[in-house]
Amino acid sequence: MTDAPATEVGPVKAPPAVCNVLARLDDIGSEPRYVGKLSAHDSGMLEVTGFEYPLGYSGRVIATDGREINAEVIGFKGARALMIPMVQDAPLRSGSRVLPYANSNQAAVGEALFGRVIGPMGEPIDGNGPILTTDSVPLAGQEGNVLRRASVSRPIDIGIRALNGLLTIGQGQRLAIIAGSGVGKSMLINQILDGVVADVVVVGLIGERGREVNDFVSRRREQKDAVPTVTVAVPADHSPSSRLKAAFRATAIAEHFRSKGLSVVLVIDSLTRVAHAQREIGLAAGEPPTMKGYPPSALSMIPRLIERAGNDSETGGSITAIYTVLADGDDLDDPVVDSARAIADGHIILSRSLAEQGVFPAIDIGKSISRVAVDIIEPEHQEAQIHFRRLWSVYEENRDLVLMGAYQAGNDPSIDEALASWPLLIDYIKQKPRELVDFQTSVDELSGLFVS
Repeated sequence: MTDAPATEVGPVKAPPAVCNVLARLDDIGSEPRYVGKLSAHDSGMLEVTGFEYPLGYSGRVIATDGREINAEVIGFKGARALMIPMVQDAPLRSGSRVLPYANSNQAAVGEALFGRVIGPMGEPIDGNGPILTTDSVPLAGQEGNVLRRASVSRPIDIGIRALNGLLTIGQGQRLAIIAGSGVGKSMLINQILDGVVADVVVVGLIGERGREVNDFVSRRREQKDAVPTVTVAVPADHSPSSRLKAAFRATAIAEHFRSKGLSVVLVIDSLTRVAHAQREIGLAAGEPPTMKGYPPSALSMIPRLIERAGNDSETGGSITAIYTVLADGDDLDDPVVDSARAIADGHIILSRSLAEQGVFPAIDIGKSISRVAVDIIEPEHQEAQIHFRRLWSVYEENRDLVLMGAYQAGNDPSIDEALASWPLLIDYIKQKPRELVDFQTSVDELSGLFVS
């Protein structure tokens, strides 16, 4: 026995009827078509002989129950391809055929996706029938000229008073929402999507609980005048390859609508689970673990994904991207948190302490920042932001001193002002989960706080 690949010859001259049949076989081109054979299955990793295709190429493994299980090439061991299956518990056996499947690296796009919920391979999972699209784009995106990336020049209305007023977000900005578990990331995302002003919303629910996916879809359907939304969902119990593909598919769909000149809001919830998926794949492929068990590919994937968002100077379209990041154990120095914070155009830190006091959204203003705010707001608005942040910082720095009774009123005017203003600062941040506040109202209320 040898590991020589089996080949299937591509189309040749044939009668018209035969040509019509061959034309429907999208995966067969003018080059030989290699059919691999499964030779080993170890800890979720498939070793396939005769599958002579490059990294990132996909195939379909024929399971014993007749199903075709999608798998992706992630590395090589000698002449054998290492592949990760999209289904972890499929009944596979040694010798199973592995067929090439080039189209799995393409994302079907178009307006037919509006209002639909799709899985990691683009399959409809909402029970509303097939999705009839005619265009497709590469899942990994197309490498473009960096000079096409336009600057962020105008704010986008989010509908959240604290974000509009204090952490103004620009159209085309990349923003990370960072928090520990149970602090309100998903609630904040839902409220943002209720109030955001955009042409299209694309949401990637990656590694979420199945219940949360259903709740999210139900809430979006309740919004009769909501922005057209495309949802890509893969629950936490799916394979790491599925979670990774879902994130790239959501980003590719957003890129398509940006290329049409539209204002797109992309939400990936959560970026941490995408990194966890890449970590599982990297470790299975034999990469060495580095910081906190993350292999190099897991951390290098984060900037590759985030950098695909932004403004396009040629089409005038934009992708305003929001990524939720789970700080494991509330550790803000977690490698994923640090990588996302470094590459994004701003970050919002949610405070567990504020959340426990019943403050929603529990935004820690002192630790949060929007790096583009200074370029897109008026000077008066900026002065009000600076005043608010100064009072917030003074209060946080001296809170323990005041609680211990070591501070006497009148010793420091700044501390006195911060203590007196604290209830007003908290009231400004507070907002009911279904309440929306437009941009101009948010700015006016912020300025009104400091009018004597």
